[in-house]
Amino acid sequence: MNFNKIYALGLRHLYLIVNSFPRILDLIYWPTVQIFLWGFISKFFTLSSDYYSNTVGIILTAAILYDFLFRASISFNMMFLEEIWSRNFTNLFIAPIKIREIIAALTITAVIRTLIGLVPAVLIAIPLFGVSVLKLGLPLIFLLISLYLFGITLGLLVTSGLLRYGPSFENIAWASLFFLAPLGCIYYPIEILPGFLQIIAKILPLVHIFEEMRSILMTETVNFLNIFKSIIISMIYFCFGVLVFYISYFGAKKRGTLINMGE
Repeated sequence: MNFNKIYALGLRHLYLIVNSFPRILDLIYWPTVQIFLWGFISKFFTLSSDYYSNTVGIILTAAILYDFLFRASISFNMMFLEEIWSRNFTNLFIAPIKIREIIAALTITAVIRTLIGLVPAVLIAIPLFGVSVLKLGLPLIFLLISLYLFGITLGLLVTSGLLRYGPSFENIAWASLFFLAPLGCIYYPIEILPGFLQIIAKILPLVHIFEEMRSILMTETVNFLNIFKSIIISMIYFCFGVLVFYISYFGAKKRGTLINMGE
């Protein structure tokens, strides 16, 4: 694996971001709107319900973590789509760059795109609602790692679909996470789901991540076994995503459809 090639490809996408104000605004706008929306909704719940006093903290922290997952997946997809929209897709795959180097470059650069969008929203939540994700302490690092791996996995699966079915598949890039959100138990405990859906939900890392987040904020207890379980599940899905990407790439190469992707 050539790290210079990974750096060069990552740098290309960073230049696209820093030299375009609309791109930066788009990255910052949606997470910030999410914080305002869920902040005021959860504040209303706090004033109107005696269920628990930390409604704002729990819902906003869940919203921030979910947006981290969403941004990671969308950032990966967007960089891949940028190559298609700029008609650079064919050049990318005929260049002397290995598939694993492309995946590594997009995965690393997606971190920066995700943080550009999320950090301002996190900072706004502290003075406006008195909520900080840092209250999760050390487990936050592991929760973010698990979320990021799963977000990139979803990105890999969507880009695999783009390789297989072409640009018409890009609508799935926006819908994939919304499909999983109800099963992820982001804003409610898993017991809310019907029994058969609980079985499906438990094979997703999201349930373990958000259940642990609520446990830390409500009881101040940490179950590292639950956290590491989520990381292991995310790693399994990540490996599966890479495998599907390779299969889709070589399938498109065999069919000769790669050259038409950017047209």
